[in-house]
Amino acid sequence: MANILAVDDEPAVLALLRNVLQKDGHVVTAISAPSEVLELQLGAFDLILLDVMMPEMDGFTLCRNIRGRVDCPILFLTAKSMENDVMAGLGEGADDYIIKPFGAGELRARVHAHLRRENREKRNVLCIGEVHFNLSGKEITVRDSAIPLTKSEYAICEFLALNRGQVFSKDQIYESVFGFDGESDSSTIVEHIKNIRAKLSRMDATPVETVWGIGYRWK
Repeated sequence: MANILAVDDEPAVLALLRNVLQKDGHVVTAISAPSEVLELQLGAFDLILLDVMMPEMDGFTLCRNIRGRVDCPILFLTAKSMENDVMAGLGEGADDYIIKPFGAGELRARVHAHLRRENREKRNVLCIGEVHFNLSGKEITVRDSAIPLTKSEYAICEFLALNRGQVFSKDQIYESVFGFDGESDSSTIVEHIKNIRAKLSRMDATPVETVWGIGYRWK
């Protein structure tokens, strides 16, 4: 199952996208006004379908505006007459395009192929529940409120979140975050975790879990 954003000003196209992809178990957010896309937490989506010809804002412009906020595949939806333009428009950051009119089988196949190949490392954003990482800016926000973490605290959070679900000992965390040549020792991880939990708990967020006798993990 994937979270998919579909943006098109034609209600019939949005209905087709929603019906076909929901049958495959995907969660589809359908948007008809491009300006609304800029207000979304885009890091939550695994793939974006983006119409090119929209009156308020064309797909090329929207793609250019959001590409720095997402790592997921972006697929243009375009008419046959615009195929050459879309080939040039891929330079705006899109990954592929689908020509209208398209059938359900083609849509499923193209979406499945991109989701299957999508194993790239997150570079810009990472969203886990209400905790959002700005990976390039080294910042964590919870419900749009920035958490005042130190550089070391942020590094620990990012390491655990990128390896969500895995349990790491304090020695493993220390070596992964600070390296073998760090200036302190693994006992500092305990204090860092304590401070991280205190700061996140002020926003009712408790993602760091202790696995007794072993270490810590991001839930």
